[in-house]
Amino acid sequence: MVSTVKTPMTQSVCLALPALLLLVSAPVHAVDGFGIEVGSGPESTEMSRIHAKWDWQKKWFEEGNWHVSGYWEATLGRWNGGGQGSTKPWDIGFTPVFRLQRNDRKTGVYLEGGIGAHLLSEDRTNKGRLFGGHFNFGDHIGFGVVFGKRAQYDFGFRVQHLSNANINNPNDGITFDEVRFTYSF
Repeated sequence: MVSTVKTPMTQSVCLALPALLLLVSAPVHAVDGFGIEVGSGPESTEMSRIHAKWDWQKKWFEEGNWHVSGYWEATLGRWNGGGQGSTKPWDIGFTPVFRLQRNDRKTGVYLEGGIGAHLLSEDRTNKGRLFGGHFNFGDHIGFGVVFGKRAQYDFGFRVQHLSNANINNPNDGITFDEVRFTYSF
């Protein structure tokens, strides 16, 4: 009889695989924008990511000059954990993001927030920050400005926290300060 042992990594992959397959199967023309982001966290941990977004066609609370809308965001990034060693986790994330913005959305400031899922290739950083597993949640709040003739440029700042929400121990978590730039089609 063959025995299979599910490690935390294989369990995380089993959870993330269906979401990634849905993401990959989406038509390429449906992507509404691409961007880059860089961030820094504790113990000299640095992060860089690329992201794609799919705008929601729904608006809520349109009274006055503002409304709430949002987008789906998929990210792929790499961390440099600082210090000695080779632990440089890859980070794959998928997050629904809610955004408070002007009704015309031509230009102007916005506020946003989101909570999503992240799959890390490592469960620790070089400085010993432990995540208790490869599956983590990422929540963020941020602000920024949309500009350009077609509102095609988006420059923003976020504070993002990643942790496993105490579903595993240990749960050191990490918080990044991020700068982002997105080009929308």
